[in-house]
Amino acid sequence: MYKRSAETILKEALKISPCVLLCGARQVGKSTLCLSLENEYRVFDNLTQREAALHDPIGYIASLTKPITLDEIQKVPEVLEGIKIDIDKNRVNGNFLLTGSANVLDMKKAKDTLAGRIIEIPMWPLSQKEIHGKTEENIIDILFSKGVEKLKSINISYEKILTSIIDGGYPEILKIDSARGKSLWFNSYISTYVERDIRDVGELRDISAFIRFFNIIAPRSCGLLNKSDLASDANLSEPTINNYLSMLEMIYQISLLQPYSSNISKRFIKSQKLFMTDSGIFCHLLGINSADELINSSRKGDVVETFVYSELLKHIGYSTTQPKIYHYRTNDKKEIDFILQRGDKIFAIEVKSSQTIKMDAFKHIIDFQDKSSQKVVGVVFYGGETILSFGNQEQQRYAVPLNVLF
Repeated sequence: MYKRSAETILKEALKISPCVLLCGARQVGKSTLCLSLENEYRVFDNLTQREAALHDPIGYIASLTKPITLDEIQKVPEVLEGIKIDIDKNRVNGNFLLTGSANVLDMKKAKDTLAGRIIEIPMWPLSQKEIHGKTEENIIDILFSKGVEKLKSINISYEKILTSIIDGGYPEILKIDSARGKSLWFNSYISTYVERDIRDVGELRDISAFIRFFNIIAPRSCGLLNKSDLASDANLSEPTINNYLSMLEMIYQISLLQPYSSNISKRFIKSQKLFMTDSGIFCHLLGINSADELINSSRKGDVVETFVYSELLKHIGYSTTQPKIYHYRTNDKKEIDFILQRGDKIFAIEVKSSQTIKMDAFKHIIDFQDKSSQKVVGVVFYGGETILSFGNQEQQRYAVPLNVLF
């Protein structure tokens, strides 16, 4: 079993809050982590438990032995009212650990958000650090506290990196050796777990329309979100598009990245950028099954960028630093893949899939550094082996190998 970065955070949260919500997509390992604790355990996949909770949510919660883990809470959001009442009667830290494959706090049925009573912890598919047994190495905290020079490059082949990107981070996929077996697993995941969760979080009258929509948006990972184009291509109304996007965010299958804006320029493009949250599912939907296929794919750059974004999301979620992340694009087509900002510290990050880097890769970062009144450190992730400086003391710029993520 992999040691998870969320484990230490979860245990700390249970010490300081009466209720903790561990949320993330299905099959990321939430139940496995929760079962390692010594809590009583109930799962709402169990029909009897679900019916009892729905019939009398307040009485059901009152009858439970505490501390208690309630798994798949999105199936019975009605019990949140019972949890609120129980906490207000007898506030004991760590009494309730909730898990959900949808963000129950955003669901329509969840009338009370348990404000002041709950800590929410995201859990993502495995990061490469978790896969390689390095849960203590958080690259976000290293960047903001120690700088780029303290990142650790490792000896791993470019082919191995690409293969890891194609696999993604779901624990079950890492147990499967054959390309056919992995394809079968991804197909099953989409047709069972994704469809099931979508039905849990909202009213879905036409599942075939939703699956058609899912297959349309998936190849658009890394692109600017254009809802009118999506509506036209999917033959759906814009309100339906908004609903589908919201539901996919709630079950952690997509992430909509906000645009960066400041007083640098009034010519920012304000569209969100759409990302799949797992490079493995993204590659599966693109029909990419091997390192050779990825190398020869016209979508190679998008796949590597999606992978880096998913890794950044994981590290941000588990970090002490907790910076904000944005994308940057102007009307005159100056673009930076990611902007990380916390206070006065800014990292401008570009992603390149090539194994070599030239100064030209930094041109938009340099423009951003010149215009910004704050100190900006430029980073270009690339497929090489070593960290290289392309700047100076005033304007720091580095080429950083993808292998620092492993």
